[in-house]
Amino acid sequence: MTNRLIILSASTALMATASAASADTWRYAHEEAATEVQGVFAEKFKEEIEANSDHTVQLFPFGTLGESADIMEQAQSGILQFVNQSPGFTGALIPEAQVFFVPYLLPQDEATLQEFFRNSKAINEKFPGLYAEQGLELLTMYPEGEVCMTTQEEVKTPEDLAGVKFRVMTNPLLVESYAALGATPTPLPWGEVYGALQTGIIQGQENPGFFLDSTKMYEVTEYVTCIGHNNFTTAMMANKDFYDGLSDEEKQLIQNATDAAFDHILDYQAGLQDKSLENIKSAKPEMVINILSDEERQPFMETADAVEAAFIEMTGDSGKEILEQMKSDLEAAGAATQ
Repeated sequence: MTNRLIILSASTALMATASAASADTWRYAHEEAATEVQGVFAEKFKEEIEANSDHTVQLFPFGTLGESADIMEQAQSGILQFVNQSPGFTGALIPEAQVFFVPYLLPQDEATLQEFFRNSKAINEKFPGLYAEQGLELLTMYPEGEVCMTTQEEVKTPEDLAGVKFRVMTNPLLVESYAALGATPTPLPWGEVYGALQTGIIQGQENPGFFLDSTKMYEVTEYVTCIGHNNFTTAMMANKDFYDGLSDEEKQLIQNATDAAFDHILDYQAGLQDKSLENIKSAKPEMVINILSDEERQPFMETADAVEAAFIEMTGDSGKEILEQMKSDLEAAGAATQ
């Protein structure tokens, strides 16, 4: 209750000053700690804005203004000028964004992945209109790292997930994905996950390696399993009314800062997954880390078609068009990096 009151008080204070606040201060909230990937991206964006203008950027890491749903509402209402949020949490708001959770769609090859995020027509041409319908200006999307599972019991086949209460983001397609694997998907806000694992309410969850390390998920689970099914994606957005009201010079300032932060975060992630898994093993030597072979991954990959079909059923022609464009973009990215 106390934490909730603090969050409400902070949000109320922001709301009270939002309309009167000078344009010199822009507010930016994200879903991670200041030292995690979104925090590093946000800090670089802030640095670029402040170095090239009279504006200042006030950053709000995870928890300072509530959960992911809270900061999205604040961005849509104009209390925040900028917000970072994974499509995993915007899936109910923008169903087509769930495409990033179709298993085995994104490549594991780092060069191909980065080429895709730099030049994807789906991201740069199709998604902006969908975000604009929700009062948001999509500035960029970027990858955060390969997603791995942490569980109480070893997972080598989909059958090993049968009946496992597995935490997923509040995302309908992730529910479908883990149901296809035989697990019991359990949507939970991030703030409840550690305690739920500790008490046995759930028995598993997934996140990129750096997040498993920084949030100490290894303390309440026994196995890390990497099956190559996804790379965590996030989106940086601005409140559209705010953005549309800026001068051309200010819009260019923001785009330049976004581009600089994008390049910075891709460089920052080089080797981060391996280092994070090494950190986990060092902190808890008995932790078992399994990186499945291509052969071991095949049964997991065979569930992808059902999830893709569920995505198209959820999103109709719009989602199908996005998916087809992404596949075309990924093919082009692969050809460009050969």
